[in-house]
Amino acid sequence: MGAIASFINTDIRMMMPILIAAMGLVYAERSGILNIGAEGIMLIGAFVGYVTAIKTGSVWIGLLAAMASGILAGVLFAFMTITLMADQTVVGAAYNILGLGLSTTLNRIAFGVNSTADKVNSIGKVHIPGLSDIPYIGEMFFNYNIMIYVIIALLFVSHYVMFHTKLGLKVRAVGENPRACDTLGINVYRVRYGAVLYSTMMCGLAGAYLSTINLSRFNEDMVVGRGFIALSAVVFGRYSPLGVLIASLVFGGGQALEAKFAALNTPIPDQLLQMLPYVLTILALVVSAGKSGSPAAETIPYEKN
Repeated sequence: MGAIASFINTDIRMMMPILIAAMGLVYAERSGILNIGAEGIMLIGAFVGYVTAIKTGSVWIGLLAAMASGILAGVLFAFMTITLMADQTVVGAAYNILGLGLSTTLNRIAFGVNSTADKVNSIGKVHIPGLSDIPYIGEMFFNYNIMIYVIIALLFVSHYVMFHTKLGLKVRAVGENPRACDTLGINVYRVRYGAVLYSTMMCGLAGAYLSTINLSRFNEDMVVGRGFIALSAVVFGRYSPLGVLIASLVFGGGQALEAKFAALNTPIPDQLLQMLPYVLTILALVVSAGKSGSPAAETIPYEKN
């Protein structure tokens, strides 16, 4: 495999957990809810997905269990931020602490402190007749597991729903002016609850994708900032599913560069290499500052008169 094809292949694989989480978060933010607890929900999803896949022998059941854990986390998050109108930033920060503590504690209870995690029998790559055999092109774009194709298809569906359906219009309108939506008969609470539950479900799936497909095992604190990078991808992608794809490719590229430099045994210190994805994230946010066009009612609780 050529160097460029290999880099793009690594980039796409690295970006997937970020993209999956960001695809959900863009809906929540468009509805006016900021969920900075994505990191913690991804960690819970990573643990639940891994344990379920190990116990059942099926990665697919593990992914479904992780999505269910995300929905359960989302119910509580939505209740606190939408119904009780608690501060979204504070609740999100609490979720990050909860996710790290809960996943670490349960992992040590289930597998012990010093035990080596069993590997999950992950999903193999799909060979697409004709397309996978094209030199370079096949290696770059048609050499992945089935979940990547499913997620990319879902990405285009979610972009269409967001900008070409009544449901998407309601989500965007609620994030801009919930009072006007309420006057027109749109149930603001229902729309926001739905958007939050979808976002947390996708965060749970993103965590499980990382543990069961990308790494095939669970490690404590294995998300290492991907939840925050997903939030940045939403801003950099200008609150659009297709924009999120481009942003995820950029941030995944930082992780791919880190992996490639580490494999080449360069004299660059490991600590500097590990900074690459986060430096790219900061630079992307600086470049997009003031241009993202965040929803007008984002983080503002809505109280029905």
